Amino acid sequence: QVQLVESGGDSVQPGGSLRLSCAGSGITLDYYPIAWFRQAPGKSREGVSCISGRDSSTDYTDSVSGRFTISRDNAKNTVYLQMNSLKPEDTAVYYCAVDRTMFSACNYDGIDYWGKGTLVTVSS
Repeated sequence: QVQLVESGGDSVQPGGSLRLSCAGSGITLDYYPIAWFRQAPGKSREGVSCISGRDSSTDYTDSVSGRFTISRDNAKNTVYLQMNSLKPEDTAVYYCAVDRTMFSACNYDGIDYWGKGTLVTVSS
């Protein structure tokens, strides 16, 4: 049974940093595109970042480019999202998700399995 478990969400001040983790079980994350999405209160869910299952190339939405970094640790079967220079508008529930098309490039529309999310709050 596939499971994605997010952790690392917390409450931080503007300018702070957090690292989110997405631990996989029942699936080898290295073989698949893994994405981070977020959903802020009253807003629709948006794709934030993705790491390809084909060549581990990465993608970021414009609002986080240069501040967030997505990476894998294959030995731990975990994907991370390092978030620096956090802003109040980054406040959201962050979800890890997988497109279960093996060795494929990032495609936010192809996501077919989600974790339960972790809350990030950025406030002074």
